Amino acid sequence: MPIDMNTYLRVRSRALVCLLVLALLGTVTTAAAAPGATARATAATATAATPPTTTAASAAATARWGDRRLDEVAFLTTHNAFTNYEDSRWSSVNQSESVRAQLDNGARGLSLDTHWYERSTWLCVISFGSDCYPSDVYLCHGDCKTFAGATYALPRQTFHGTMRTVVDFLATHPQEVVTVFLEDYVGADQLQASLGRVNGLQNMLFRADEWGVRQHGWPKVADLVTSGKRLLIFSDRSDREHLGVMYDKSWTVSNFWSLGDLGNDLSCVSRWADVPLDRQEPGFRRLFTMSHHRNVPTVLTAALDNGAKLRGRIAEQCRSATGGRDPNFVSVDFHRLSDGSGHTPASVVAELNARP
Repeated sequence: MPIDMNTYLRVRSRALVCLLVLALLGTVTTAAAAPGATARATAATATAATPPTTTAASAAATARWGDRRLDEVAFLTTHNAFTNYEDSRWSSVNQSESVRAQLDNGARGLSLDTHWYERSTWLCVISFGSDCYPSDVYLCHGDCKTFAGATYALPRQTFHGTMRTVVDFLATHPQEVVTVFLEDYVGADQLQASLGRVNGLQNMLFRADEWGVRQHGWPKVADLVTSGKRLLIFSDRSDREHLGVMYDKSWTVSNFWSLGDLGNDLSCVSRWADVPLDRQEPGFRRLFTMSHHRNVPTVLTAALDNGAKLRGRIAEQCRSATGGRDPNFVSVDFHRLSDGSGHTPASVVAELNARP
């Protein structure tokens, strides 16, 4: 039915008013809802980004380590961890696997030899460019220029590169603790510079002085884990404690390292005449590092030494020599080999950790 112009204009005006009102209501509703929506989004983002609480981290560490102090725990340790078939071309090795594989397969202590290598143009030339390395701290088993494959190997292994491997492992295994033992032939400033090149290392480094270990004893392992201070470094040099590198003779007791050429010297005697294995100090107990390897490492001799002989030596010789205590670090060659007795270095360490 046709409508006149006045009626049309009235209807159109009313429609425009309704639309305007609805638009205003929608704006007000959206404005009122925005703060709540924003808050929910912010909360969701914060929840996703927030790391586990200290309480949760502490509970996880306690579940893993219990109430045991550092001096009440045993760690599998690899002797000359850097001389292996995978990290470089060594002709004589103490381990079969790379340092990273050793860590992945249960090693929690690594012994390394640090040496300063001065860049050699002569070695670069006679190697046709394969040995053109800069001056740095490297892992060598003797002089870094004498016998390729025996006292050093190519590619050359930098100390900071190996420590980068350790820090990366700890970053991906937040419940673990790793200890590095240095047979140290470099200056403190050279060592400091090398450690300073490893991002994240200082945040993980345990400093015995800051924890008051000498006055209060070693902390619980769970406390180390919760704090993130899960890397310990010892050196046989005394002038680098200010770097957080502990002088082993001040903090540990250690047996003489060799089983002899024939592997039959099972006596457990001190490495240092003035630091007996059963040394007692008020309020403080040194960590016990136990070496169990021969003068010359071979796969066959390591297999003979790493099973029942290792287990028996701890129980029959070293436990009595130390006044009834177990080793904290059990250092062996070819750590995955054994004598078929059912006992391996890893199982021996696990047995030590299961003792009350």
